[in-house]
Amino acid sequence: MVNDLMGIHCRVFGHVQGVGFRYSTIIQGKHHRVNGYVKNLSDGTVEVVAEGEKENLQALLAWLKKGPPGSFVSNVDFRYTPYSGVYRTFSLEY
Repeated sequence: MVNDLMGIHCRVFGHVQGVGFRYSTIIQGKHHRVNGYVKNLSDGTVEVVAEGEKENLQALLAWLKKGPPGSFVSNVDFRYTPYSGVYRTFSLEY
């Protein structure tokens, strides 16, 4: 199982601020049992950093590509990263 642990760094583009995107992402992160954070960026995008089992990260990524009702996701840039183990929960960062 330890070999399946990895990270993902995402940047979500579209109408993703002011629509509950961060709150919904926290719920999804916890639902998919990953740790990390979600954060609004000054350019109107949302940053998501998450760590956990690969299949759980892929499920979160699939959700990020759709987003919650009221949002419009035009693109998600992402890259896989090594697992660091520094996150203990999924939270909001400013």
